[in-house]
Amino acid sequence: MVRGEALGAYRALIRATRKSFAGDTLMLRESAKEIRNKFEENRHLTSQAEIQRHLDEAREASIFMSTMIVQAKLNDRGEVKPGKEHAGATLEIPSEEILKKSV
Repeated sequence: MVRGEALGAYRALIRATRKSFAGDTLMLRESAKEIRNKFEENRHLTSQAEIQRHLDEAREASIFMSTMIVQAKLNDRGEVKPGKEHAGATLEIPSEEILKKSV
């Protein structure tokens, strides 16, 4: 069962990078390499709690990449237009308090 969960988390991360970095060959290649390395580093884990923690982190990372990373391009007028999934979003710079809570 854990193997299936790990494979699902791995695939979700790869899909998230393909969505976030579509058209950017370098970022696609490097992010896929980094994801693979992280999963390989943790292949030896046997503690269920530790495995679950890493799987949860992988799921959170795929959600974060899918929703928070935008690779935008300038149009002919020098403007950046968000895609449909990011339309209406605002950019908020996190305060020190928010950053401390997220750690």
